[in-house]
Amino acid sequence: MAYYFRHIGERAKRWAFSLVRPPRLGVRCLVIAQGPGASPQILLVRHTYIAGWYLPGGGVDPGESAQEAVIRELDEETGLACLEPPSLHGFYFKRGSRDHVALYIVRSFRSDGPRGPDFEIAEMQFFSADALPDGTSPATRARIAEIFSGAPATDSW
Repeated sequence: MAYYFRHIGERAKRWAFSLVRPPRLGVRCLVIAQGPGASPQILLVRHTYIAGWYLPGGGVDPGESAQEAVIRELDEETGLACLEPPSLHGFYFKRGSRDHVALYIVRSFRSDGPRGPDFEIAEMQFFSADALPDGTSPATRARIAEIFSGAPATDSW
């Protein structure tokens, strides 16, 4: 019985906090590498603090545009530098929260060599769009399917 009341108390606390916390804007980046005649390769990252594979990205800092944030996050997480401005693909609502995610596509980038693991990113790797690794997040799979398989676009992350 005590567990039940503690659980209800935690849910009420989270709900109350959600009323005062401002909505957050996040960015994700779909990096596409494709050589002549080759199938597209998608860059995914595996974080140190959560299981699974995700598109690189993070939060938009105060005073920063979403495009500036995605360029910064791509550099911080992968060491890749955009050679052309990323293009906005879509804007998504994270159900169950007040947050939104802007998804950008990068097709032209530069790398100064492989980046090793750090405190945030355990691993990064390019994968074929039709052979994603086990543990790829559902939102990541959905965005890749929208872009490469013609799956219907949604407004939910």
